[in-house]
Amino acid sequence: MDINKDALDLHYELQGKIEVVSRRRISSREDLSLLYTPGVAAPCMEIARDYEKSFKLTRRSNLVAVITDGSSVLGLGDIGPAAGMPVMEGKCALFKEFADVDAFPICIDSRDTDTIVQTVYLISKSFGGINLEDIAAPRCFEIERRLKKLCDIPVFHDDQHGTAIVVAAALINAVKVARKRIGSMRIVINGAGAAGTAIGKLLISMGFGNIILCDINGIICEGDEELNPEQREIAKISNLNRERGRLSDAMRGAEVFIGVSRPNLVTRDMVASMNKGIVLALANPVPEIMPEEAIAGGAVIIGTGRSDYPNQINNVLAFPGIFKGALSVRAREITEGMEKSAAYAIANMIPEERLSAEYIIPSALDKRVAEVVAEAVAAIAIKEGVAQIK
Repeated sequence: MDINKDALDLHYELQGKIEVVSRRRISSREDLSLLYTPGVAAPCMEIARDYEKSFKLTRRSNLVAVITDGSSVLGLGDIGPAAGMPVMEGKCALFKEFADVDAFPICIDSRDTDTIVQTVYLISKSFGGINLEDIAAPRCFEIERRLKKLCDIPVFHDDQHGTAIVVAAALINAVKVARKRIGSMRIVINGAGAAGTAIGKLLISMGFGNIILCDINGIICEGDEELNPEQREIAKISNLNRERGRLSDAMRGAEVFIGVSRPNLVTRDMVASMNKGIVLALANPVPEIMPEEAIAGGAVIIGTGRSDYPNQINNVLAFPGIFKGALSVRAREITEGMEKSAAYAIANMIPEERLSAEYIIPSALDKRVAEVVAEAVAAIAIKEGVAQIK
């Protein structure tokens, strides 16, 4: 099977993976009068009198904008907004398939933070949630932070938080299988961009242990002058012993390696230097180390982003349910508490007696996950007071 050729052929055939479908047929004068003029004036005036009615009289309550600038698309890099459209369409298809949430792709032709923030804010009244996607670091951090302050709907950068949630879920179960102790582990994250810093923050907040982040220059340490603001922030709470050195130095004695970086950066010997290591090598499609090599190096549990190996770490386990839950209670934001709840909900989908080295995370195709995650997220949103309906 030539996946690239087959995918290209299918995209030529489909000419787009999503379409707009009317929820009511227009086949009579009465239909036209009710759904458009003159009847449509009634809901318009209701919303003009009460803004909250926009969530009851339009599709806003179940509609997410999937937004990119095309600057960091999958492993392809800065390919531009038009070239990023197939990915955004695919994301929208996943929203619908796994959570019955409607989503619409929006590709913004700008690299200017102010322009992107203003554009998203100005269209936000058409949607119930904003899913930021494939926007390069460090710009993505500021864009998300500013939009959260401006918008009255949830804003969620999936490359950061969706990845962190699924990694945390996998690690919750991996620790049980490997008989390691949460709180005392040495965890190395290679890649200190959007995903890596978000994973680090969530794992620290969940009390997994000492998190050591590495980038192209090696171990990140507080006081390094080359760090961007987001890296400086996480450097204050990670690398507790203020170590310095290369990735190979960081991995020595580590219980966990998490890769969100580039292919083939980790060797068999580096894995062998770990303490019966859990290896989540998530660079896609080619991981930091292939599973066979990691096993040869002594890894006890392997996870990748690929579907042809066990333990696929895939964001589709998180974002459909996250938004379904947030939308169901009109959450103003998606909080860290909601993210933690989602991680535990995903992990707990697998009964402890069924956990194994090759089964620490549910299948990406398991459509039960979104509903379980949605329920957990909605419950925490209500508990934390960010829900606007109960």
